[in-house]
Amino acid sequence: MSENVIYCYSGTGNCLDMAKKIARGMGGADIVLMRKAPAVTDATAYKRMGFVVPCYGGGLPGGVEDYVKSIRIAPDAYKFGVIQFAGYMGSGLHKIDKIVGLDYWNTLPMQSSAIWLMPHWLCFPPKTVKMALKGLDKKAGKIAADVKAQVKSKKAPPKRVICAIESAGFPTVNKLLNKSMHVSDACIGCGTCAKLCPKGNIEIRGGKAHVGKNCIACMTCVQYCPKEAINVGKITRNRERYQNPNVRQDELTEQIIHI
Repeated sequence: MSENVIYCYSGTGNCLDMAKKIARGMGGADIVLMRKAPAVTDATAYKRMGFVVPCYGGGLPGGVEDYVKSIRIAPDAYKFGVIQFAGYMGSGLHKIDKIVGLDYWNTLPMQSSAIWLMPHWLCFPPKTVKMALKGLDKKAGKIAADVKAQVKSKKAPPKRVICAIESAGFPTVNKLLNKSMHVSDACIGCGTCAKLCPKGNIEIRGGKAHVGKNCIACMTCVQYCPKEAINVGKITRNRERYQNPNVRQDELTEQIIHI
């Protein structure tokens, strides 16, 4: 067991890639995935613990706030948070800080997985995948060094009231997105989407994928379908899919990854 743990949510691999890079820079860590309820909630044995999450609808992905609340942390543990976003950092780190009390936090602009809203390369500033990954390497090294030195941020993550309001309304957006999701005849019933869906919202029936009503708009099914058969209305039909090239598909279904 490592002295370090990183709790991570990742839809298309960006945050998991970041968590792995930070873990290596720290000299090793247990990465606990939060796509579902975390397999490890007793973190009292860890000296350093981090959270690496994306901005979803101005806040956190569905379920993550409750997952963070379920984790027990040693009183003297050093706690850090990192959020990735395409346009703005949102209120996610503020929410985590209010729960655990972060000692250190940082941000990173990255390619977007929300291709129902915009092409994946339309982050701020716009960048290619190669450029984004190069920036990820550099930033991960800086964050890992700061965490090893137990650097403390001078101020708490900002609340960003407008983002908090957006986050509160995002479940309604999710329902609209969920309602507009459809599976075309290109589906071959391979089960990739069902395996990757963090909410168990997809099942294979009669050799074809069927989407339920518990979507959190992570877009993993849309991004990883080998036939691009799952779409959000007509919006995503002609948009290039995105998957972080440094993360294997099967890693997204792991509960714990040891680095």
